[in-house]
Amino acid sequence: MGADGDKPARRALEDCAVEEFRAGLLTPPELRRRLGFGTRTMLDAFLKERGVYTDHDDADLMQDLRDLDRLGL
Repeated sequence: MGADGDKPARRALEDCAVEEFRAGLLTPPELRRRLGFGTRTMLDAFLKERGVYTDHDDADLMQDLRDLDRLGL
């Protein structure tokens, strides 16, 4: 199956994961890993596109900085 054939499967994975997150069954780090995002910022952009917003604190910011450093960004 080519890239176009993978889109429905990816969309189903994303939809399911977002619903689990909304229901409190997944934490942000779990959701990030499940969907393969390298940073919380990438996850936040994904969630924002779907109208899902999360709260951030200083610990989240520090983790974001560590993630960016780890990725060399």
